[in-house]
Amino acid sequence: MGNELEHIRQRLVVEGEKTLKFFESLSDQDWDQQVYTTGSQWHVRQVLAHFVSAEWAYQKYLRDVLRGGPGAPQDMDIDAFNEVETPKLSENAPAELITMMQSARNDSLRLVDDLSEDDLTLFARHPWFGEKEIGWYLKLLYRHNIMHLKDVRKALETSSAVTHR
Repeated sequence: MGNELEHIRQRLVVEGEKTLKFFESLSDQDWDQQVYTTGSQWHVRQVLAHFVSAEWAYQKYLRDVLRGGPGAPQDMDIDAFNEVETPKLSENAPAELITMMQSARNDSLRLVDDLSEDDLTLFARHPWFGEKEIGWYLKLLYRHNIMHLKDVRKALETSSAVTHR
C-alpha cells in the first residue's frame, strides 16, 4: 500500500474510532438533543444515521467508478436522499447504529485495502461536490463526520440546535 493510501486508511481508522467512542459515551438523553435548526432538524440519532447512510453510499458509488462507471447519478438529489435514508436508519436503537457505523467503516477500510495508488486519481461524481478524485472522496468520508461532530458537540454543550452550514 502506497503512502497516500496508507495515510487515508490510517485517518479512516483513527477518526472512525473517535466517532464511535464519542457516540458510545452519550447518555440516553443526549441522543434526543436537536442538532440542526434547518431541514429535518436532525437530532443526534439522525446525525449518526446520516453517517451510516453516507458511508454506504460513498462505497456504492466509488465501487461503481472502479468498475468504469461515473459514481453518483447525474440527477441525484442529495437532500432527497438524506430525507429518505436518514429517518429510515434512525429508527434503529443507538447501540445498533453504533454497530452499523463500525461495520460501514470496516467496509470502507476493505475498499481502501483493495485500491492502488493509481485508483486514487480516478474521477467520481458526487451530487454536491461534482467531479473529484477518489482520493479526495475517501478523505471526505472522515472530514464529513468531523464537520457534523463539531455541530453535535456544540448542540450538546449549549442544549441548543445550530444552523447547518
